[in-house]
Amino acid sequence: MMSQETYVKIQDLKKQGWTNKEIGEEVGFHPATIARRLAAEDPPTKRAVPDEALVMNQHWQTRIDELLTKWPRLLGISVFYRLRSEGFGGGYSTVTRQLREVRGPRFRAADRVSVPIHTDPGEEAQFDFCDLNDWAARWGWTTPLFCFGMILCWSRQRIWWFTTSQDQHHTFEGMARFFDTVGGVPAACRTDRMGALGRSQGTRFVLHPPAVGFAAHHATAITACKARDAKRKGKVERPFRQLQETFLPEVEIDGIPTDIAELNRRASAWLDERVHGVASRTTGEQPKVRLQVERSFLASLPRDRFDTDYVETRRVHNIVPLISVGGSRYSVPNNVLGQKVEIRRPVDSNRFEVRWAGNIIITHTLVAETGVEVWDPAHRRQAETAAMADRPAQPVLRLIVDSIDEEEQGRLEVGDGFDVEPPDLAVRYPHDIDNEGGVIA
Repeated sequence: MMSQETYVKIQDLKKQGWTNKEIGEEVGFHPATIARRLAAEDPPTKRAVPDEALVMNQHWQTRIDELLTKWPRLLGISVFYRLRSEGFGGGYSTVTRQLREVRGPRFRAADRVSVPIHTDPGEEAQFDFCDLNDWAARWGWTTPLFCFGMILCWSRQRIWWFTTSQDQHHTFEGMARFFDTVGGVPAACRTDRMGALGRSQGTRFVLHPPAVGFAAHHATAITACKARDAKRKGKVERPFRQLQETFLPEVEIDGIPTDIAELNRRASAWLDERVHGVASRTTGEQPKVRLQVERSFLASLPRDRFDTDYVETRRVHNIVPLISVGGSRYSVPNNVLGQKVEIRRPVDSNRFEVRWAGNIIITHTLVAETGVEVWDPAHRRQAETAAMADRPAQPVLRLIVDSIDEEEQGRLEVGDGFDVEPPDLAVRYPHDIDNEGGVIA
């Protein structure tokens, strides 16, 4: 069907002296069609099609409006997959055309020109954290929420790991998980100037000793971008936009996860289906296919995994078998009174081990409250038994009642523990008793 724009164009070409055949070759229509449209006094009207025959009918238009009302920045791909799961039979381009009519062009032109940075296989990976505490609050979660992201620059294979902190231990754990996932270590790992990894000295960025140790353990280099040069690690930054505008809204549509563990499971499945198994618009290949090539360029994993646990030492109380952890006190066996013990807790775990002389002596679960005592029942029994056994016998005073001539008189008997003779109470407290039971002074 000829559009109104084409109709206007053939009118202009005719006024310029073009023949119907020349106009038809220019706009792609038969000369007879050109002659018929030129003879018509009005431009072509849009063909009337019943709503039920339309692919993007009123039902799907209303559904798109509902989605955009709740998630205004929802990407077209998310809308397409949602509609398709509900029975939509059209294509992706049909959905995007409707989205443009509803909200207009989504992206504006960049303020400056940029060019892609080429990286060879195994040359570089990029990593960073994304703060998602606003999503946690929106879902009613009381725990902090962050996402660690890391990506191989050549193959585009990536991970998203949702966690509760972005400190040094969690950074090392996220990188170690990525190395385990891709099956090797790239030559360099690039990020921004993370305070958890180092400190800025003018234009220089100096790594903290633990970060130097982590890099040496994996035979890689941790490289920081220059100040105000976030685009240098754009390969990991752009997926965070996809995270917040595609994955998390889809998670919310399908049902808010109950905890971080469920969120991580859903993220792993989503990446495998929607990212690693789909051809990249930049490379034209699936990331999982390119990973098979890039893996041979990665350095081997170290023999021992880097220790990312929180490790501290505590001195057990000299009298009470308790140690202080996180503002509360937890019990330990009696045989470590006054000894120094090691506290070891894996990242994102609420359980910690207490080790003495290299052996685990007890495992506790952290409590949310502070200022409380957490006792293992066996430890409490040990402590109470030992405390009672060490206590000396106490002197005992007993009242002895004698019956003399059917009249009761009382005297005190001193029990074991006194080294004096029992006093003669009759001498110390003389008195007589009359016939009616009264006392005569």
